[in-house]
Amino acid sequence: MVEQVRVIEVGPRDGLQNEKKFIQTKDKIQLISLLARSGLSHIEATSFVHPKWIPQLSDAAEVARQLPFIEGVHYSALVPNRKGLIGARDAGLKEIAVFMSASESHNIKNINKTIQDTLPVIQQVVMEAATLGMRIRGYVSTVFGCPYEGQVAVESVLQVTKELLDMGVYEVSLGDTIGVATPKQVKEILSVILQSFPKEKLAMHFHDTRGTGLANVYASLEAGLRNFDSSIGGLGGCPYALGATGNISTEDLVYMMERMGVHTGINLEKLVEAGAFIQKRLGKPLPSKVLAATIAMNRGD
Repeated sequence: MVEQVRVIEVGPRDGLQNEKKFIQTKDKIQLISLLARSGLSHIEATSFVHPKWIPQLSDAAEVARQLPFIEGVHYSALVPNRKGLIGARDAGLKEIAVFMSASESHNIKNINKTIQDTLPVIQQVVMEAATLGMRIRGYVSTVFGCPYEGQVAVESVLQVTKELLDMGVYEVSLGDTIGVATPKQVKEILSVILQSFPKEKLAMHFHDTRGTGLANVYASLEAGLRNFDSSIGGLGGCPYALGATGNISTEDLVYMMERMGVHTGINLEKLVEAGAFIQKRLGKPLPSKVLAATIAMNRGD
């Protein structure tokens, strides 16, 4: 078992993008500030996609320009194309993330292009971002299952991951977009993937749609993985995958890790403060078990 892990917070982007209630820019900045002060070192702050597709993130440039400077905290944004890259650059960001799917159908729904047609677009973005001195992270969706095709061949995951790493992304996040993975499946797929790529180049991105998110994290830990995406409060979902509920909760992930003696460098109390803040702004309970338990304890329930 590893003794330390890196947690990548995706709540301000992947978490909020599925929420219908618009969160004001100042509240997004406050949320990110609370997250940054909890000890998180990597926060995905927003996405430079067309506001028609993700209205919640239509204020991406405003958010990016107001990000609080805190030593050791890195911010990034998701970009779909060159226009998104230019937007991120002009807003002062030093890191971007690119994305595609391991399944053809989801890639077409999500990006409106086939996998083969998507690769040149991403390559252009990665090459230009590299010349600008930016860091580039990659996402591969539907690694463990597709809402349109069902099971996804591991060969497809390997090919897409290889394409991204060969382009020059520093890390590929492997996503269970619809939350169908089980620990057994995670171990089986990782046993194949780790024959081709070093674990340091990979991260895991689990959704808790069917309640197996943290169990899948544990299976990944046993396989040697140490980079994990999570979302404050368990916020999230995929607009192009019906029924894909939230990501694993950052509070729950950090609680589990620290209780197992796996160091995260994150202050859980401050993390819960961030979760409580965005829960109040959204006006509804969030899925995080640790958030709910802490609030109940503080009330004396």
